[in-house]
Amino acid sequence: MQGDIVERTVQAICQEIAHSPWRGIPAKTIFFGGGTPTFLSQEQLLRIFDAVLLAHPPIHGAEITSEANPGTVDSAKFRAMREAGFTRISMGAQSFLDEDLIRLDRIHKAGDIERALGSAREAGFDNVNIDLMFALPGQSMAAWDRNLDRAFALDTEHLSLYCLTIEPNTAFYKKQLRGELDVPDDEVQVAMYDECLGRAKEAGYKQYEISNFAKPGLECRHNLCYWLGEDYAGYGPGAVGCMDSVRYTNIKHPERYSAAMERGEPLAFENEALTPEIRKVERTMLGLRLNDGISVGGLDPIGVERMLERGWIVANEDRIRLTGAGRHFCSEVALELI
Repeated sequence: MQGDIVERTVQAICQEIAHSPWRGIPAKTIFFGGGTPTFLSQEQLLRIFDAVLLAHPPIHGAEITSEANPGTVDSAKFRAMREAGFTRISMGAQSFLDEDLIRLDRIHKAGDIERALGSAREAGFDNVNIDLMFALPGQSMAAWDRNLDRAFALDTEHLSLYCLTIEPNTAFYKKQLRGELDVPDDEVQVAMYDECLGRAKEAGYKQYEISNFAKPGLECRHNLCYWLGEDYAGYGPGAVGCMDSVRYTNIKHPERYSAAMERGEPLAFENEALTPEIRKVERTMLGLRLNDGISVGGLDPIGVERMLERGWIVANEDRIRLTGAGRHFCSEVALELI
């Protein structure tokens, strides 16, 4: 996204926020996501932030996060963000090896990650997350270990360690269909994940969700909102929100989104009414991802018994949690319990 459409989109986002039907609801958390909001200029980013603060005054101690691409940030931008009120940075590192970043078509290089983290620290950010992905094309166990070495050496407050997901209609998906994608097999993927668990625990991180690890008390409160099935408002092209039992998705294309805003047309191209049954299913599937687990109330007792026998869950008092083995089969367990 370049040129005039960037400024036009920023103006449209600010207008959407200013006219939000949920204007006035205080914010417990604020999250600037969508890949790389730091692609925007400092002035554009803070203009959107000011619009959010006016519409949703944050509560005391609110967690305010921005994703950051290591290749699109600098010390001045981080300082301005920290002074404006951002409290947390989520760094989209993905890998500390240049060969991985080239395969992923990322714009940054491995060396940019440490430089960006240093700039964030100098700006006063004392709560930083790093995103890493494993099971990448051509990635070996040794390469994944090197990634973990670099990540733990940086000693950030939070780590998100995700297995690569091949999404439909992507370049990787098309290569996979042609048999041209060399990704680690299931056994290696399991070994890579188990390596995350052991190394994170040794380094003083607490796993609180299948893919997320934090120093004590520094879990991502914004993401916990999703996993606990709470309401959240989403603004901007492609944003997803869930308010008043309706989940909506905004128009994804920036030009079409901006044109709809300028013409006063609906911005959401998709709306889904969430019935109590749908909410129950989603809260079960998402809540199971958390180490705290879910309440046993309302679950299928036969499914519970079957999963206990298989060793994929444990039951303590009135809660069910995934076992280490069960984490590899979270979706299957959820379907059994529902």
